[in-house]
Amino acid sequence: MWREPQTLQAEAMEGREEEQKEEEEEKAEKIALWLKKIFGDQPIPKYEVNPRTTDILYHLSECNKTRDRDVSLVIEDLKQKARDYESEAKYLQDLLMESVSLSFTSLSSIGSSYLNALVDSALVLETKDTSLASFIPAVNSLAADLFRTKARNEEMEVELNKLGKNLTATLILEKCLREDLKKAELHLSVEKARVDSRISNIDFLKAKSDDLRLRIKAAEEQLSARGMDDSLSHQSLMALSERCKTMETLYLLSDSMEMLRLAELKQQTAPLKKKLESYLDLMPNPSLAQVKIEEAKRELNSMDAELTKKVDMMELLPDQSKRRFT
Repeated sequence: MWREPQTLQAEAMEGREEEQKEEEEEKAEKIALWLKKIFGDQPIPKYEVNPRTTDILYHLSECNKTRDRDVSLVIEDLKQKARDYESEAKYLQDLLMESVSLSFTSLSSIGSSYLNALVDSALVLETKDTSLASFIPAVNSLAADLFRTKARNEEMEVELNKLGKNLTATLILEKCLREDLKKAELHLSVEKARVDSRISNIDFLKAKSDDLRLRIKAAEEQLSARGMDDSLSHQSLMALSERCKTMETLYLLSDSMEMLRLAELKQQTAPLKKKLESYLDLMPNPSLAQVKIEEAKRELNSMDAELTKKVDMMELLPDQSKRRFT
């Protein structure tokens, strides 16, 4: 009989759901048995039954079963070893009794203590028996461990010394840095106070300059309202003063130049006078001497006239400058 695909899918889903339900029921039964085994006569704590808790408890139960199985195997192995050791000890005890008639109870206190020390040493060294072949490798291993431990301790001491030196240097550096930080903070506070003082002074000067600017502007407006001439303003007077200073400087320069020229003329007339004196000492040649004398007199008169003119000009210049300034 032919069926539709949807019907087949629904039946498959129902089959899977039934399998999941059966699997969950099986897990729940195993979990219940495991919890009953764990708690025994005590009541089992209540918990929320859902797929997540079921999976977690089932996983824990499986892990617990695996661990119990491993523990039981270890216990059986230890029991077997204990039986083997007991049989070997009994064999050795019987051998001692048969060969030398010696038993553990017949030993003296010193022998018993030695035997106990031997057993304790074997337990500490974890040897399989108390034979010399077992003790020597164990002692050698302990000696090697001791040597390695000493070497490691020496390395750690060297490293500790290095760390101590580094720590000392670090502490010194930290102290220096703290001192530098204190100095920097002090310097910063001083500079801040100085800057604040300058800022306050600048603000005061700005306010004062603004006030003076307003007062000057108001005074200029008042003067302009009263009809004051611009030539009497401060700027005009300052310009006039600068101009007067410039003119006075020029007059002084001209005076100094005239004085220099006068000195040069005096220097030029001095050799002529000496030359004239030399001519006066000669024997007179009436015609030639008269000519030379006349030439010298004319030259001397011209120089005197020029010198007189220069002196008069120098006397006139200060009077003119005084008149201009007044």
